[in-house]
Amino acid sequence: MLDGAMHDEQRLAFAVMAKAPQLGRVKTRLVPPLTPEQAMQLGESFLVDSIAVVRAVANIAPIQPYVAYMPVGSEALMRTIVGDDVDFVLADGALIDDPGVTGIGRSLLHATRSLLGQGHLGVCLISADSPSLPTAVLAEAAALLARPGDRLVLGPAEDGGYYLIGLKAAHAVIFQDIHWSTEIVAAETRARAASIGLECAMLPPWYDIDDQAALTRLSVALATGAEAAPCSALALQRFGLAA
Repeated sequence: MLDGAMHDEQRLAFAVMAKAPQLGRVKTRLVPPLTPEQAMQLGESFLVDSIAVVRAVANIAPIQPYVAYMPVGSEALMRTIVGDDVDFVLADGALIDDPGVTGIGRSLLHATRSLLGQGHLGVCLISADSPSLPTAVLAEAAALLARPGDRLVLGPAEDGGYYLIGLKAAHAVIFQDIHWSTEIVAAETRARAASIGLECAMLPPWYDIDDQAALTRLSVALATGAEAAPCSALALQRFGLAA
């Protein structure tokens, strides 16, 4: 395990981006096959598994785990889900008014600025919709971001978005004029980096659980042992959706 005396500012900040699991407000694209109550519980499970992967990486790399949460006022709820050993940072994007930065881009830029403002050497923001993301992928992200020099680290999602973005400086242009929730998000993000001469280091592709087909894929992968997400696996068993 890493020396616990290392100052936070010497670590990279690894934050899981998470909306507070509230009835009717999370995983709505999975209703059906889930009920709203099950969707909320699955959102909690995804968050628990996602932060567990970050915790595991913190044992082998100089990173500090965070939850970048929204909406404002939901920190107490989130703490009951992930525990007291994880730090929290608000990422609702309310204070972001940079031209062309809209939607989830505001939350991503908000989290990046806040965490870099605390003195961290770099920031990785991770989707909570990929609960079975391998530890090795996050460890690779930490190694890439820790290398000397400025760069963008990007984990492309199979649907054209991304499950992870890492930055060493809060380049607002990275989030400007992005067509969020489309199949060109990752491509546009790489183009923004190229426009300012910023190196882009790519991670292996992975998938988000945002529709029924992806949920079935996760269920099969968990049942066969190809992927691991213990809390999510238990939730799917309770719902009768385990493969």
